[in-house]
Amino acid sequence: MADKLHFSLVSPERELFSGPVDQVDAPGSEGDFGVLAGHAPFMTALKEGPLRVHNDGAITTYEVRGGFADVTPDGLTILAEHAVEAV
Repeated sequence: MADKLHFSLVSPERELFSGPVDQVDAPGSEGDFGVLAGHAPFMTALKEGPLRVHNDGAITTYEVRGGFADVTPDGLTILAEHAVEAV
């Protein structure tokens, strides 16, 4: 089994997601990016767009507007100015 990435998605209202995932694709202000377990640390601002969470063959999409993504050895944390699960 491949390593999992610990991912947290937090909006001002509440934490929308926290747990292990396979991959996260996010809309960075300087271009979209994907994060897997073991990714090099970095921090970037987010733009408006879809955030896709890949886990065990399923994809969950959230719509985000602004905020920051922080990749550390512990995982990925996204602090979004606004985030809702897409329907």
